[in-house]
Amino acid sequence: MDKAYQKLIDGNRRFSLEKRFEDPEYFKKLSLGQKPDYLWIGCSDSRVPANEVTSTESGEMFVHRNIANLVVHTDVNLMSVLEYAVTVLGVKHIIVCGHYGCGGVRAAMGNGSYGLVDNWLRNIKDVYQKHVVELEAITDEDKRADRLTELNVIEQVQHLAKTKIVQGAWANGKQLAVHGWVYGLNSGLITELKAVYDDKGDIEPIYRYEFSKQ
Repeated sequence: MDKAYQKLIDGNRRFSLEKRFEDPEYFKKLSLGQKPDYLWIGCSDSRVPANEVTSTESGEMFVHRNIANLVVHTDVNLMSVLEYAVTVLGVKHIIVCGHYGCGGVRAAMGNGSYGLVDNWLRNIKDVYQKHVVELEAITDEDKRADRLTELNVIEQVQHLAKTKIVQGAWANGKQLAVHGWVYGLNSGLITELKAVYDDKGDIEPIYRYEFSKQ
């Protein structure tokens, strides 16, 4: 049997030793619970680990990842993560972080068939079609893919703002902001997009929920 996985076990032991050397109480404190301020919704791509690219410690960030960092309202997994993060953990910031060079975005730009994932990538195709005039005016395919990556993040941020979970937090007076970022694989730097929502007044009226006063 291939023993390549053994390096993961060895790495874990080094990690444990290093953390206990730095702080003998590190794992004891970590085991008492979590109170992260951030929910990260990112791509499953192995090159974009949330904690590493933001230099955050264990316990600081609640994380959900899927192909191309999508927010789909019928995705029970994501919606469960969102509800737990907002209503139980009380996060103050939700970050949708895409990345340039995203394979999912690239695949959605073409007409290839890849299997079950095609159903998922359809969501990105819808973003492409929504901005087709702008995108097809970009002749360089790499730059077009970069722009679709940005537009996709902005779309997902809007999807979050349209959820009853996020709007419910705002209605209850909770401080909660939704942000759109893109990570550069070739630079290691995050670009903040002009996509921040912290009130339902930022979204179209048809998507705003009314909540009865308790």
